[in-house]
Amino acid sequence: MKHILITGSTDGIGKLLALRLAKEGHFVAIHGRSDAKLSATLKEIKQQSNNENVIGFLADFSDLNAVKKMAEEVAEKMPVIDVLINNAGVLITNGSSGTTDIRFVVNYFAPYAFTNGIVANLKASDAPRIVNLSSAAQSTINVQALEGKTGLGANEAYAQSKLALTMWSFYLAEQEPSITVVAVNPGSLLNTKMAKEAYGQHWSPAEKGVDILYNLSMTDLAKTGEYFDNDRGGYNKAHADAYNNAKIEELIKFTDAIVMH
Repeated sequence: MKHILITGSTDGIGKLLALRLAKEGHFVAIHGRSDAKLSATLKEIKQQSNNENVIGFLADFSDLNAVKKMAEEVAEKMPVIDVLINNAGVLITNGSSGTTDIRFVVNYFAPYAFTNGIVANLKASDAPRIVNLSSAAQSTINVQALEGKTGLGANEAYAQSKLALTMWSFYLAEQEPSITVVAVNPGSLLNTKMAKEAYGQHWSPAEKGVDILYNLSMTDLAKTGEYFDNDRGGYNKAHADAYNNAKIEELIKFTDAIVMH
């Protein structure tokens, strides 16, 4: 039995993956930002899996203080975490998170802050793993946008936030050699709420994304410091910036200044 935590798991591929893992008898922690939805999802997964070892954490990932508070709660309730899947993400949103684009906050700053808050719990595992959900959409980061000094369109902010997550994944893999850290594009336009809201269509069933997340989390497919592109069905090169140490160092410096204050 593994102890697995999946962020953003009250719908979409996160929820489907949580159900699959619970059915296998693992200890599964799910996360959502709506209390009602989190409770309903917990109940549903427990009933369908006949597994009582399913717990939930509540936090709005557009609020970094809420993220840090959740990390403290997780650290207390899950002394050992074998697998962390940073799945929570946003593309289309009506909300704003102060000055910095909400996509940067939810898709990058939140998983960064959250993971750093529970890294000791991951290291308590014999073979810890982090799976970060990247995207085929990756574009060079505008530091001014990262700081909230200039605005971006939704797709551009999303693509930049996903490249930031990928760059940090590679950095984390080097910093924490005992943890397997892999970035993955689970598949473009999967049949999920996110794709429907953004594009009104999908190319592939959600299960395609669930299968790759399962395999990277539970099998020996995961390779640390690598990017798995599920559109191509294998490991692939990420955006060139993800291999540029100077750019990565600049990104991490900015991130620490925003996340750690």
